[in-house]
Amino acid sequence: MTPSRKFMLGAVLATACLATQAQAQTPVQTAGTIVVVPANGEISVPNDQARVTLQVEEQDKDKAAAASRVNQKMKQGIDLLKRQDPQASLKSYGYYTYAVYADPLPVTAQQPRQPGKPRPVVGWRVGQYLEMTTQNLAALPKTVAAAQGLMSLNGLQFGLSPAAAKKLDAALVDATYRNLEERVGFIANAMHRAPSDAVLETVDFEGSGNYAAPAAAPMAKMAMMRSDMAQESVQVAEPSFEPGESTLNMRLVGKVRFK
Repeated sequence: MTPSRKFMLGAVLATACLATQAQAQTPVQTAGTIVVVPANGEISVPNDQARVTLQVEEQDKDKAAAASRVNQKMKQGIDLLKRQDPQASLKSYGYYTYAVYADPLPVTAQQPRQPGKPRPVVGWRVGQYLEMTTQNLAALPKTVAAAQGLMSLNGLQFGLSPAAAKKLDAALVDATYRNLEERVGFIANAMHRAPSDAVLETVDFEGSGNYAAPAAAPMAKMAMMRSDMAQESVQVAEPSFEPGESTLNMRLVGKVRFK
């Protein structure tokens, strides 16, 4: 290649390089651009409410006798809880009666299996559940221990009372909106625009009720109580509870237009 051709080729390459750099330095036009911005707000607060599930269960050959003991213990348990925590809310539910069948006989050569022959009923299992909702968390261990003298503790869940969740709604909205403003500022800087150039056209609060407490877990089956259990209350040591905290979440989506 001759010197003149080398010079011409170098000039062409230099010109192309300068044009590429100039094009790269030219900012993208963003006037009128619409940006959809998601935002999230989150607040963690101590729980102020407990939901306690208690159970009474009896088994007896006589169905009426088992039901009578369940009814008596449930009444005693309700009266006890009302004395221990007068402000608590009580709800009884889930009354059940099940037949208890004899164990199947082992199959042997002398005793073959007899298809279709029902097993005899040897007893009846009767029970009922009681749910207590309270905000008196300081006295909860003492209250539960007293109830366990008559009933079985079937479940315990901590959460926020409706009044507490309602009071925190304003703070949650504020935290979510501030997160939207922060994100709009970040996006404006990335687009080489001033945050004041952004005009908020739409604010859509989505899922603002998603901070409700999760549904209670299915109740575990309790061990069967002996039919000859004494009717009087039994002293039970106080359990230890940690109420913990709940996290409230809110999500919104904003539509922003740049001038």
